[in-house]
Amino acid sequence: MKLPIAVLVSGRGSNLQAILDACASDAIDARVAIVISNHAGVPALERAALAGVPSAVFTLRTYPDRSAAHVAMAEAIAGVGAKLVVLAGFDHILAPVFFVRLAGVPVINLHPALLPLFGGRGMHGDKVHAAVLASGASESGCTVHRVHPETVDLGEVVVQRRVPVLPNDDPAKLAARVLEQEHVAIVEAIRKLASARAVEAAQPLAR
Repeated sequence: MKLPIAVLVSGRGSNLQAILDACASDAIDARVAIVISNHAGVPALERAALAGVPSAVFTLRTYPDRSAAHVAMAEAIAGVGAKLVVLAGFDHILAPVFFVRLAGVPVINLHPALLPLFGGRGMHGDKVHAAVLASGASESGCTVHRVHPETVDLGEVVVQRRVPVLPNDDPAKLAARVLEQEHVAIVEAIRKLASARAVEAAQPLAR
């Protein structure tokens, strides 16, 4: 049985597209059960619609606070039976109640740097790539990692992909090369987790 996943997005959705394409081609034993965004009208939602995948939007202005919005997200995810949550360019830190409602469902995030370097609160988008360049690092890349309550970019690494930092790089150029590897890394991470789940399901019950 294909692993049902929920993908959380906030913007253009290029990593969502990589996941949808991998599912459609059976490159991974998974299916996107729902796409959830915290912003209305973003391109990622159009990608979901074109793929025939249900989507839902949970904006903060329609809920009393972030916790209430994230509980509603978790309810929607539970409602479709997703067994993995993928943060693919999702720009909110999930409230602890999200994990309580989805206890036992792993959550993974894609970060555009080689964690534990250049992670933490405020490190997202071009800020990450600018920090890499300012540091003089010779390489960068991306990391798919587990997400746990009340932590940012500190979960166990699932997959990392590396790219060199070139002499003429600026944040935009570096971001473009890292993004190519993000598309590979997120698919590889889902494949690993789907395979692990299949092995676990095949284990005989303890007697």
